[in-house]
Amino acid sequence: MAALRSSRGASRQLLLAALDRRFELLLSVPLMLEYEAVLTRHEHLAASGLTTADVEGILDDLAVVAKPVRLAFRWRPRLSDPNDDMVLETAMNGSADAIVTFNRRDFQEASRSLNCAVILPASALQQIWRSNP
Repeated sequence: MAALRSSRGASRQLLLAALDRRFELLLSVPLMLEYEAVLTRHEHLAASGLTTADVEGILDDLAVVAKPVRLAFRWRPRLSDPNDDMVLETAMNGSADAIVTFNRRDFQEASRSLNCAVILPASALQQIWRSNP
């Protein structure tokens, strides 16, 4: 959401880096459906200045470059927010190195027990720049 609302932040730069295949983005069908449902809400479209077609185009582009994750094992319910569980499930089934989110607090417990880092977008962007100058 932050990537579409602001053109200046690390989230937008991460979106662009994903589209340029500078890192491996993991996506599952439930997570993509959740992104579509949230990003096409009226209030988010108004805040971003995008249309539903614009959002669908961006998600289609992400689907092309992302590594699809088949959910072979359910990790739910593990977190307080069921929508966060979709992120966790995708990360764990895709063997992610990290979950990139502003919502680090909700993922901390799971990250400790599952050995997956939880980092802010700016930190993820710095790691990408260091490994792919």
